[in-house]
Amino acid sequence: MSRYMLEPEYTLAVLVDYQEKVCRPIWKTEELEQKLVHAVKGLQILEVPLLVTEQYPKGLGQTTEPLRKALENYEPLEKVTFSCMRDPVFRKKLVESGKKDIILMGIEAHVCVQQTALELMEEGYRVFLAADLVSSRNPYDREMGIERMRDAGCVITTIESLYFELMGSSKADHFREISLHIR
Repeated sequence: MSRYMLEPEYTLAVLVDYQEKVCRPIWKTEELEQKLVHAVKGLQILEVPLLVTEQYPKGLGQTTEPLRKALENYEPLEKVTFSCMRDPVFRKKLVESGKKDIILMGIEAHVCVQQTALELMEEGYRVFLAADLVSSRNPYDREMGIERMRDAGCVITTIESLYFELMGSSKADHFREISLHIR
């Protein structure tokens, strides 16, 4: 098992709290949403399982409509904790998945994403943060969240880099489809 690279059979993606009312004040939110939709489609091509969380959806709304439409199976996990790991339903789904390599994306980088990453790593999971798929209300908080996660041992990368790690070779089943997807 590679120490720093994803292992496809052990990989799970987590989309954290990209919701209607939460995303409005997020820095570069329109660009982020487009990238998240694109990433969700790419991860589905590669058959990577995906968990979607929503922070208090009664007050903060659902996952945004473009993301809901992009998701093949929209079954959000509702939570009130900032760290996904402190939510018993999320924790149960994670354990049941048997996955140990976690791709993280969503908002806010310095709150829910960061706390989730730190607690995942504390429990022995390997966290791969797609830095192009996270943001916060202000760029400095985003930057500090990413820096703290890096300092704690999180692998900081991009979604495109992760696609190619997951495939490993131009002979991979989905190579052509992903190549077309990223253009």
